[in-house]
Amino acid sequence: MRSLDRLFSRFCYKHPRFGIPRLMLYIAIGNVVVFFLDLLSSGYFSALLAFIPAYILQGQVWRIVTFIFIPVNSSPLWFILSLLLYYGLGTTLEQIWGTAKFTLYYLLGILFTLVAAIIAAVANPLYSVLPVANMYYVNMSLFFAYATLNPDAIFRIYFILPLKAKWLAWLDALLFAIDACRYIGMGMWPMALVIVLAFLNYFLFFGSDIGVLFGRVKQRGQYKRRTIDFENAKRQQENLHRSQGYTHKCAVCGKTDADDPNEQFRYCSKCNGYYCYCSEHISNHVHIQ
Repeated sequence: MRSLDRLFSRFCYKHPRFGIPRLMLYIAIGNVVVFFLDLLSSGYFSALLAFIPAYILQGQVWRIVTFIFIPVNSSPLWFILSLLLYYGLGTTLEQIWGTAKFTLYYLLGILFTLVAAIIAAVANPLYSVLPVANMYYVNMSLFFAYATLNPDAIFRIYFILPLKAKWLAWLDALLFAIDACRYIGMGMWPMALVIVLAFLNYFLFFGSDIGVLFGRVKQRGQYKRRTIDFENAKRQQENLHRSQGYTHKCAVCGKTDADDPNEQFRYCSKCNGYYCYCSEHISNHVHIQ
């Protein structure tokens, strides 16, 4: 995955003119225009722009592009809020990555969504006359990218509840996974495929970061288990020693805390086992393997 990320970065470095500057501004303007035209036509205008494979095969090729301007919310309030959110996220990502890399990320999201819609149409003719492809999950991939780059950024849910971007992203990922499983359970696997492929651009760009994250989680779990095992073994040895009249005993000289109550005993983390040493031998002994 890291090699793919480097490949994308190298491509963008070699082609600095690739991309559309202020891409999200044009996307936002298109959404506003379509939203108001839908109000005047009772949603008919969006129907003319939606990605519907059957109509595209009949010559309406503009649908391959125009579906990206269809708003994902019909409520005026939620349309405004979502538009401001995605515009802000996209603009921030463009500032961080540069125009070329951000455009590549967004276009890949669109491309994978189209691929999912085409696969769905081929698998089931019913999906060839339905607007399966939409920009909701592509826009959400912007949020996942932002949350990965700025995990501690604060979002206020309903303008009240503060929540860090990383936790909100995990919650969204869980909900999307539930949706995908629900579609599969209903026999609507093409809809689950749309969800998965729409986020493929995110996995291509951040796959190495996800691997590092899970690696750290695994290491923390292993360290915690080793610590628990060590404490349990230590406690068992101390209980055994107490029955013999002391708590700690040096594995080298045999000195115990009963012999010298002021002596400091330590366990060696490099020895293969749980061996205790006095202050004289904790740093001066052959590690047991």
